[in-house]
Amino acid sequence: MSFFDFEPVLAGRIISVITIDRAEDAEPLTQALIDGGLDALEITFRTEAAPEAIRRIKGAFPKAHLGAGTLLTGEQVRLALNAGATFGLAPGMNPEVIRFAHEQRLGFIPGVMTPSDVEVALSLGCHIQKFFPADIAGGVKMLKALSAPYAHTGLKFIPLGGVTAATLADYLSAPCVAAVGGSWIADRNLIKAGDWSGITKLAKEAVAIAKSREIS
Repeated sequence: MSFFDFEPVLAGRIISVITIDRAEDAEPLTQALIDGGLDALEITFRTEAAPEAIRRIKGAFPKAHLGAGTLLTGEQVRLALNAGATFGLAPGMNPEVIRFAHEQRLGFIPGVMTPSDVEVALSLGCHIQKFFPADIAGGVKMLKALSAPYAHTGLKFIPLGGVTAATLADYLSAPCVAAVGGSWIADRNLIKAGDWSGITKLAKEAVAIAKSREIS
């Protein structure tokens, strides 16, 4: 939608996807990612800690590009907005949630996997869409085939689900890919262990791969 500019969020071409169990881990985790060169984050609403984690990150790192993921209901959209998220994502394509998010002026990226999903999302003004689950849905080959009939619309994808450091370059080399969502960078077990240096290392590796690939 025109009211939200996704360009700053997508500039680094990687969004770190985070499932956080303890809100108090939010600040050191975000610092670890920023130290690694990543400032675009998606905090998934898969745990009760998500809203408070977003509030903490918003307060400590106001310049971070902070999204809320796994938004399945209007109430979760409201919680994400109140916590400080500036954009939202979902694993699927729910028109009611998309419309509500847009009414609330929250930039929204729905999840798609089929041409029908793509067309409904486009009809609702979503020209950035999440291809999910990317790996088992056919990976780069499927993504290129799916995007071909819609390239003239300006549609771009964020593949997520099963993407790894080993496949990151292939996804980023696809012209239809705006950015990649990565959950391996801030793996849930690394967060639980407080392995901030390990997360920084993974972030730096991902950033280096992204910088080596440009949209062709």
